[in-house]
Amino acid sequence: MADRTFLSWPFFEDRHRELAEAVDAWTGAHLPVDHGDADAACRGLVASLGAAGFLRHSGAAEGEVLDVRSLCLIRETLARHDGLADFAFAMQGLGMGAVSLFGSPEQRAWLDRTRAGKAISAFALTEPGSGSDVAHTATTAERVPGGFRLSGEKTYISNGGIADVYVIFARTGEAPGARGLSAFLMPADVAGLEILDRIDVIAPHPLAHLRLNDVFLPDSALIGQAGSGFKIAMSVLDVFRSTVGAAALGFARRALDEALARVQVPRVSGGTLADYQMVQGHIADMALEVDAAALLIYRAAWTKDSGAARVSREAAMAKLYATEAAQRVIDTALQLHGGDGVRHGFAVESLYREIRALRIYEGATDVQKVVIARSVLG
Repeated sequence: MADRTFLSWPFFEDRHRELAEAVDAWTGAHLPVDHGDADAACRGLVASLGAAGFLRHSGAAEGEVLDVRSLCLIRETLARHDGLADFAFAMQGLGMGAVSLFGSPEQRAWLDRTRAGKAISAFALTEPGSGSDVAHTATTAERVPGGFRLSGEKTYISNGGIADVYVIFARTGEAPGARGLSAFLMPADVAGLEILDRIDVIAPHPLAHLRLNDVFLPDSALIGQAGSGFKIAMSVLDVFRSTVGAAALGFARRALDEALARVQVPRVSGGTLADYQMVQGHIADMALEVDAAALLIYRAAWTKDSGAARVSREAAMAKLYATEAAQRVIDTALQLHGGDGVRHGFAVESLYREIRALRIYEGATDVQKVVIARSVLG
């Protein structure tokens, strides 16, 4: 049983504690799921999370504000039980984050569907030639009578190929670099959207490489103002980066639990691995990293929920430390399992594959270091 004493920290209100317990109870009845067909699993998870009411936390209706602590608690709890469940929940939030924060009433009709688990969303920012370097986005959106004509490619798009709606970032050219980008809401059934390739990765998730072949979108598809795409993208990441750390924290807590169970198994020769001081040192390091990560994550979430306009520094620290720490915790848990640590069917082997991508997506560790340094130097 994972440590739940952190729920008594002053970052949380009773409603957060009740939510965490409700999600934990739900996971016991619904997780893990079969990952053999990741597309089908994600569709089922979205529908199930929507029916349970948890996806309403993934977006904010008119007049509501995203509660980052709730997002983090849900992601941490889901990740502790099943990485694909965390993915399914997270992408409903990230995918429609731009609409939650800047969408028009018409666009929010899609948000109603994703929050109910009746539609799947995707966030299409990364390109073959520009991952973390968003300012050099090459996809173009040419203004034409009645709307825009989009051309370009996006890659490593989560939910690509199964999403019902995408938020697409493209260059509209109001100014050079980051100031010339805009965000658009694009239904998956538009003419000209092509799925070039489905991408296989070490932890199976729906990912795709997309091409936009002169896709026409009406003026109503523009999210916010033309030229504000970079601001929109960064605002969304400002909210959701802390939640990536929370997912990593969930993985780390599970790894610590697995390690504790492993080292306390009686050995044929007598005693347990936990009797050795070297093993005790490893367990102490793991527990320390878990608590430190949790403190950074929930500080960032609490700060945002308390009304801070931006939490770029806090969110960067939370994502950087939590994802890197989780990698170390999981690696140690695997080491303590010996040969079983690399065997399919063991939780630590799955966790080892799940954690690696979190150190890359939504701003790689090196990008977070730049964000933090600029804040400190600024």
